[in-house]
Amino acid sequence: MKKLLVLILLSSLLAPLSSYAQYDLLSAKKGVIKGNYNFWVYTPEEYYYTQETTPLIIFLHGASLCGHDLNRVLRYGSIDAAQMGLMIPALIVAPQNPGGWWNPHKLNEILEWMKLHYVFDESRVYVLGMSLGGYGTLDFAGTYPDKIAAAVALCGGSTLKDYRGLGELPLWIVHGTADRAVSVHESQKVVAGMKTLGITSRLRYEWLPGASHGALARYFYTSKTYEWLFQHTLKDPWRPVNTTIDITKTDLSNAYREFQHRTDQLERELDYER
Repeated sequence: MKKLLVLILLSSLLAPLSSYAQYDLLSAKKGVIKGNYNFWVYTPEEYYYTQETTPLIIFLHGASLCGHDLNRVLRYGSIDAAQMGLMIPALIVAPQNPGGWWNPHKLNEILEWMKLHYVFDESRVYVLGMSLGGYGTLDFAGTYPDKIAAAVALCGGSTLKDYRGLGELPLWIVHGTADRAVSVHESQKVVAGMKTLGITSRLRYEWLPGASHGALARYFYTSKTYEWLFQHTLKDPWRPVNTTIDITKTDLSNAYREFQHRTDQLERELDYER
């Protein structure tokens, strides 16, 4: 009996230590969903203690990161921000698009795969992206508004023929007026279409004077972006859009300086279909 108590005590003491290596971790998922995108999954440091309440963020990159080298996806975005030291208390999924428009149905398959393999708060799933990823964000959110608690679309647009789904969730569209890669008119077209349909009660949008295409990448590196997302949940029957959190020019200027840069590197693992 005494030996059993000692074993139980040792296991309780060692469990958090042995589990720690599984968190604050970057895992490459290759071929785990047949015919789908490869993707990264970042698990936050506190995930061991917060699993059921942990949000899930889906980050969609732009055209410059398309291809078959998954490491390219780490060049900017939410996972890169976590690697740099920004505290983002969420699971982060970052798929790689080999080329072409993002496919909302493939992204939904990844979300369903995550539900089977990770524990998280399914009422707090968020999507954000810029450029081609901005298009993907609107296309995904507009196709599955019942699964996405809120979305942020930066310097993108939409390929959707029907915008009605976009009116069902809190949505923040941002575009720079000096964007030469993707014209601000692409985002303005979506807003105009939503206004025509009378579905803008959950919509926020901003046209940043003089902002270039690349300037909007700073949104991934400011904590206010994630604070705004986390204000929303599918459990709220009215799903109102938060209008109290603003991201100012000063916030964007200080984006890379607001957090303590980490001196270590994220542990990585490879998970692939054998």
